[in-house]
Amino acid sequence: MYITCLDLEGVLVPEIWIAFSEASGIPELRRTTRDEPDYDKLMRWRIGILKEHGLGLKEIQETIAKIEPLPGAREFLDELRSITQVVIISDTFTQFGMPLMKKLGMPTLLCNELVVGEKGEITDFRMRIQNSKLSTVRALQSIGYETIASGDSFNDLAMIEASKAGFLFRTTDQIRRDYPQFPAFEEYDDLLAAIKNAMV
Repeated sequence: MYITCLDLEGVLVPEIWIAFSEASGIPELRRTTRDEPDYDKLMRWRIGILKEHGLGLKEIQETIAKIEPLPGAREFLDELRSITQVVIISDTFTQFGMPLMKKLGMPTLLCNELVVGEKGEITDFRMRIQNSKLSTVRALQSIGYETIASGDSFNDLAMIEASKAGFLFRTTDQIRRDYPQFPAFEEYDDLLAAIKNAMV
């Protein structure tokens, strides 16, 4: 039995923090897990910038409301879910991810949680589990699933490596060069074909 584990941002939807960086006019917020492998460090840095500019959850959610799935993502996901179980494993937060799940047909999303103050300021974050992507893949394997994984960033590499088959999707040139052992795709049709082949 197979289950496919997908990253969210950069794979199915645009990067939320990049969209918010553009909407807020704060270029520093363009930094993502493609640039900084240490997620804890990245998030604490982001929270500091939000505090400095007096921005909170409301402003970010207003940007998220305008984000649409990447072209072809919904169709890809629908077809993939017709042939195998799918779970989206993301380092995003429930408050960011759930509005986007509605636009993707409500797939299962496993992610983290923001701690929000009374005035809507983001004060902290709670990770669902340490090394969440790898830990989740290992847990799925422990209950009898063969996992197939795909993502675009540093924080996806462990789940890709631990899976029966793993693929990079629309990743950076640097990651592609550093991890040539993982097939890399740019189009959903190619990723879907690779997943189907891995299930044979």
